[in-house]
Amino acid sequence: MRIAAFLRGLIVLLAMTASVPAFAEDGYDLWLRYRPVEEAARVRYQPAATALVSGASSATLDAAKTELMHGLTGLLGSAPALSPSVRNGAVVFGTPKSSPIIAGLKLPLEKAGDEGYLIRSVRIDGARATVIAANSDIGVLYGAFAYLRLIQTRQPLENLDIASAPKVALRMLNHWDNLDRTVERGYSGQSIWDWHKLPDWKDPRYVDYARANASLGINATTLNNVNANALSLTPMYLEKAAALADVFRPYGIKVYLTARFSAPIEIGGLKTADPLDPAVRAWWKAKADEIYRYIPDFGGFTVKANSEGQPGPQDYKRTHADGANMMAEALASHGGEVIWRAFVYSHEQPDDRAKQAYDEFVPLDGEFASNVIVQVKNGAIDFQPREPFHPLFGATPKTPLAMEFQITKEYLGFATHLAYLGSMYEETLKADTWRRGKGSTVAKVIDGSLFGHKRSGMVGVANIGTDRNWSGSDFDQANWYVFGRLAWDPYLSTRDIADEWARQTFSNDPAFLKPTVDMMMGSREAVVNYMTPLGLHHLMARSHHYGPGPWVSGGERADWTSVYYHRADKAGIGFDRTAATGSKATSQYAPQVAATFEDVRKIDEKDLLWFHHLPWDYRTRSGRTLWDELVVRYTGGVSDVTAMRNTWAGLSPYVDKERYAQIATFLAIQEKEAQWWRDASIAYFQTFSERPLPTGYAPPPKPLSYYEALSFPEAPGI
Repeated sequence: MRIAAFLRGLIVLLAMTASVPAFAEDGYDLWLRYRPVEEAARVRYQPAATALVSGASSATLDAAKTELMHGLTGLLGSAPALSPSVRNGAVVFGTPKSSPIIAGLKLPLEKAGDEGYLIRSVRIDGARATVIAANSDIGVLYGAFAYLRLIQTRQPLENLDIASAPKVALRMLNHWDNLDRTVERGYSGQSIWDWHKLPDWKDPRYVDYARANASLGINATTLNNVNANALSLTPMYLEKAAALADVFRPYGIKVYLTARFSAPIEIGGLKTADPLDPAVRAWWKAKADEIYRYIPDFGGFTVKANSEGQPGPQDYKRTHADGANMMAEALASHGGEVIWRAFVYSHEQPDDRAKQAYDEFVPLDGEFASNVIVQVKNGAIDFQPREPFHPLFGATPKTPLAMEFQITKEYLGFATHLAYLGSMYEETLKADTWRRGKGSTVAKVIDGSLFGHKRSGMVGVANIGTDRNWSGSDFDQANWYVFGRLAWDPYLSTRDIADEWARQTFSNDPAFLKPTVDMMMGSREAVVNYMTPLGLHHLMARSHHYGPGPWVSGGERADWTSVYYHRADKAGIGFDRTAATGSKATSQYAPQVAATFEDVRKIDEKDLLWFHHLPWDYRTRSGRTLWDELVVRYTGGVSDVTAMRNTWAGLSPYVDKERYAQIATFLAIQEKEAQWWRDASIAYFQTFSERPLPTGYAPPPKPLSYYEALSFPEAPGI
């Protein structure tokens, strides 16, 4: 009897401990935590999710059922029943093809398109139910995540009538991951792709990666670095990529690979990679056929060519269109596409690197094959804390353009600085190109609506690694989240998205939400101010880009230095890009935009020194001199981080200890490094301005030589 009682007790204990995750609040669950709702909310939601009713099965519909079961059980404390018939509180999910019940409802699913969904409150045979319906299985899965998000964010479930479809066709993550598991510009540990153990060992983390992306509607991933390794296209690695594609397929995610342009030489035994050479074209066609034998739904190639030393068609005096079209031809019969990056700059020294992509791609408008998308960074330099929108947006009406945003924070404090990038994305997407009159926003360019393109895309350079919390810090998860939500709908409010993320990731308590969302929305501006105020850019240390380096000069290329961009001298500071006296970069924009950028009386001062070289005594709109304004902005950025620390210090009752402590520590690091940025930058620029700091502003505590001597050869992400 004692043994039996002991065993019964042990079973109860094991059952209790089994329900507690080993890493309960370490950030692994992302925004899919599914923690129990408050008792009052449970009473409200419980009757709305008593049973799940599905029809025919598929891998994707099974994923939807599993997610609904997992989510509703976690949120409401009990598992819904699996029922063949509808009863009060049932959730019916499927397509007209998979579910006779849904087919009989004759729902207006034309609104959903190929990937969207409809969530509607209905009565079926007198029973109150919620329907999650779509034209495709993947639309049902997206709808299941959206339904769970309603509960996670405490939205009402009565009288639902939600129809949602993606406005952008290609919603992709780019992983800058290498075959040795290092990650270029990655700050979250090693690559999550364990190439050595693939294809046999499929880490369960891959499923959670797919779930997280599907919850946002992300439908594609490029597995490997744009600085490509030709080995990725060999049978050994194609087999490994195929194993990942098998994991991702039920979640609607297509696999893409970066293609090294010189692969025909490096792994094909040819003596040339000339895109007009028949043998080269035949090699790429055979390679594409081979890839599709491994991965029948392979998405296509992402290509970086003739940039930063990468090989490309210009090596053979061919154009970007020649190179892209050769690969597009190889993929066309399989339905694949080429994502050709416009981040280019040649070996020749440009008069202004910001102009090069426009100069190279605008003359090629209309020459790209129909299955080519040109991928353009949000700004013309390189993921700076702030850049004006890229002049290519709107300038190629015959060529579809995909947006490339940075999710990893190469120039924004890596993993430790809190910088919610939603405000940066929104700033770019709302920018008006004026290419078809007022209201020709960047968002309308990249969703295809401005020029009527069916192909459209938004791509994010991923911040995902083996760190338990995926992204190096909990708040960096928000950048992955907001990217995915905007890729689905680039017109959403990023403040609303921040609120949505914070509710799912931390707490629905209003006392937590407002200060947290306010902090997030102001965080990127704080980073801009303590790093690159008033349109300054590319002031980071050489190579690793960690910390301030406005003094960086010399080396292989002028446009790899800071002095090339800020052009500080005794007379003033800033890069003159005006048509009258500068590089004429303003002329690459529509006349209405160019006129604003050209005129110091009209330009938004956030872009002032991007386009103008101005005297130190120039009067800004605050009434302060330019020198004083720079000091005030640098100092204000530090003060903003201090305010964020103080805000977070008051939020401990709403956050588990582990995540609270890490965020508090990272904010302390950010404050220290913001002060470093402020002091080093002021010390350097004061050697040119030769002016005192405004009254009440402390001078840097160390001489300039101290800051210049700091060295970090092992900084992450190189």
